Amino acid sequence: MKDLHDEPGSDELVDAELVGPRATDRETYNVISDTVTGVNLRISDNVFQAVAILVCLALGTGIGAAVFEYRVQGALVCGFLGLLAGLFGSGIFLMIYRAIRHLRGRHD
Repeated sequence: MKDLHDEPGSDELVDAELVGPRATDRETYNVISDTVTGVNLRISDNVFQAVAILVCLALGTGIGAAVFEYRVQGALVCGFLGLLAGLFGSGIFLMIYRAIRHLRGRHD
């Protein structure tokens, strides 16, 4: 088994800053809210998530009403499932999208 101290340069410090020293307050907030905790204040992200949820809700409601014999119950159950799919799907997409943007150094 190798010892970490056997590697050349292993005793050097690692630069682990999330944002550069010239980052704006908004960029710093975005990094913290995306990586640790906080409310996402980006209008574009919130509009995207709202539209995705509404589209999935409408699709679920329409499919539920068309497929099941009891249309109202089918529409309610499938509409709720569509709402959950839109919520989690858009949230997971935004999480991956923002992680890639942060890795590239874009903290808009």
